[in-house]
Amino acid sequence: MAKIFDTHSHYDDARFEDPDGIISELLRTDVSGIVHASTDFLSAEFGIKMSKKYSEYYTSVGIHPEFAEKYSEKDIPRLRELALSSEKVVAIGEIGLDYHYEGYDRAAQVNLFRAQIELANSLDLPVIVHSRDATGDCMEILRELKPRGVMHCFSGSWETAKEVLSLGMYLGFTGVLTFKNSKKAQEVVRNMPAGRLLLETDCPYMAPEPHRGETCHSGMIKFTAEKAAELRGISVDEMLELAERNARELLGV
Repeated sequence: MAKIFDTHSHYDDARFEDPDGIISELLRTDVSGIVHASTDFLSAEFGIKMSKKYSEYYTSVGIHPEFAEKYSEKDIPRLRELALSSEKVVAIGEIGLDYHYEGYDRAAQVNLFRAQIELANSLDLPVIVHSRDATGDCMEILRELKPRGVMHCFSGSWETAKEVLSLGMYLGFTGVLTFKNSKKAQEVVRNMPAGRLLLETDCPYMAPEPHRGETCHSGMIKFTAEKAAELRGISVDEMLELAERNARELLGV
């Protein structure tokens, strides 16, 4: 079986009691590459530390929109330092907009999102974009600033997908693709250009069927790959090879 390349993980989550143990085991067996998606400075430092320890473990640095009230554009110089501190930093992320919960500060999120995209563009790094219940604002910013990168955990419509793809960006799909009610994402995978498709876990979240509700890890991408392969009419090995090739092209690894 072809190897797995996971473009979005969170092994610093408390659910992983022994991140070293699981990362080393995965990279020794089923997985050829893992990308850590940073959520704040502490998370970025974790990613950089682990990326120096494992040759096929890479990291992004960035501030997740849920922390937009704690951080601001004033923190961009520190983010730049982190991005330049290691060649294993391959993206700026996880950044974006999240209007899902009440009480969010839209202006703070928008300002931080824009500042981080501008940083990515200045460093010629791709972005890892998080967008939840904020498609209009997110697309407006992406159209204006035109970063390279991926819309992670994509679950939007084919119309939105076409617009993201028209900007030259990639689409990442988690285990949600295997859920019965994931019709929109399945339509996108069926119809999108093969060269823009990425597979990811967002682990420990988004475990695919038949492990829905469990703690996810990178090895579970094989179930997402099975569904994606079915939708596109190719073999699972072909899907895994395609996703890895796309990931390495985007990230330059």
